[in-house]
Amino acid sequence: MKILKALALFTLTLLAPALAIASSEAASSVVHEPIDLTNSGLGFAAIAFFVFAYILVMAEEFIQLRKSKPVIIAAGLIWGMIGWYYTQHGMPELAEQAVRHNFLEFSELMLFLLVAMTYVNAMEERKVFDSLRSWLVCKGFGFRAIFWLTGILAFFISPVADNLTTALLMCAVVLAVGGDNTKFITLACINIVVAANAGGAFSPFGDITTLMVWQKGILDFWTFFALFVPSVVNFMVPAAIMHFAVPDEKPEALNENVVMRRGSKRIIILFLLTITTAVCFHNFLGLPPVIGMMTGLGYLKLMGFYLKKTHIKNSVSHGTENQADNMGSGVPFDIFSRIAHAEWDTLFFFYGVVLCVGGLGFLGYLTLISEIMYLDWGPTTANISIGALSAIIDNIPVMFAVITMNPDMSQGQWLLVTLTAGVGGSLLSIGSAAGVALMGQAQGKYTFFGHLKWTPVIALGYGASIMTHMWINSSYF
Repeated sequence: MKILKALALFTLTLLAPALAIASSEAASSVVHEPIDLTNSGLGFAAIAFFVFAYILVMAEEFIQLRKSKPVIIAAGLIWGMIGWYYTQHGMPELAEQAVRHNFLEFSELMLFLLVAMTYVNAMEERKVFDSLRSWLVCKGFGFRAIFWLTGILAFFISPVADNLTTALLMCAVVLAVGGDNTKFITLACINIVVAANAGGAFSPFGDITTLMVWQKGILDFWTFFALFVPSVVNFMVPAAIMHFAVPDEKPEALNENVVMRRGSKRIIILFLLTITTAVCFHNFLGLPPVIGMMTGLGYLKLMGFYLKKTHIKNSVSHGTENQADNMGSGVPFDIFSRIAHAEWDTLFFFYGVVLCVGGLGFLGYLTLISEIMYLDWGPTTANISIGALSAIIDNIPVMFAVITMNPDMSQGQWLLVTLTAGVGGSLLSIGSAAGVALMGQAQGKYTFFGHLKWTPVIALGYGASIMTHMWINSSYF
């Protein structure tokens, strides 16, 4: 009997660790769901922090506070409150998982944008854009020709480069040619803003909003090009009307000659190769596009290494004069200086927006908004309204909110919201980064009220592009 008791006790001793593990696994297998805090004091405080931060963002031009600062702080406060609440209720892992998910989404988009910005900065340093600008200025085109050329170039460059860089480049041409003709400069700048935003709407690389939709896997790469014709309509309708208001004059041709620096053409080719790599990694290998873009950054780093190593040899063989033109005043190409010149404030602003909107979604507000807009209003009305809203609020938080809500929509509706969020910012000069930047660059010749005067014409193009999309892309609905 004693032997049996001893064996039983020995068996229980051996099984005790396994039983403990099993009980802990059973406890951890309890599935916790996020708590709806939309009617709580914590939820109202989170809304207040976000609204106050965004008021400061919208007032950036007047208070000179960079837009990234308030949203970063608001993101920290919102998630800090969420973490405290869930820790108090014994579910800290839920808040941790949610914030990690949001941070991963931001990291993928940030690295993608950082590579694109680095390439654009490298081409700018190699004088690619200056060379294009000098060519346009020296050709002696009339005001109406410049109006159309800058608009068309903005439309086709922005799908590859970002719309901000494209708008600034074209505005430099307009200012150089326009001189003191404020009417021409105002109309040309409005045309550039509309064209740059429209051009970015049909390309996965053209705008952060399209990039978010593509990286999320909602639409594949080639589907975005179904928006090409609606984007053309969005640009052409207001441009055709404004054409008759542009002065029919021919300014004096300017004498300017800018030579691209050594390696510029090879960097352009590498940029196109990088885009191809990102598309192939995503479409054929099932990997996030950011992996292809980071591989492309490696291409540029190797090119930078080659340009740096051959800098002295090239300077000696071609002489001092050629060195100044092609090597950048004797300074060799430095890839890290190009990375440093990326739009870091925009990237950090994007971090703050993603985490703020993600936090509000975790509290339950995006589900509430989604039910009102996409169930009560219907997806078409909701998506058109989102485009109009992006003229007041930056389209990044608006589009990220839609993606986070993830309403059950057809591809046609996802294309519609991609189009409206991309081109809706053209309705007001403050509705897009391109418009805000041009107001600063044109120094009073392109203003908020100058743009507002033509808002009805731009709205006509906005409506026409939506109707065109619903007509020619009816098979997607």
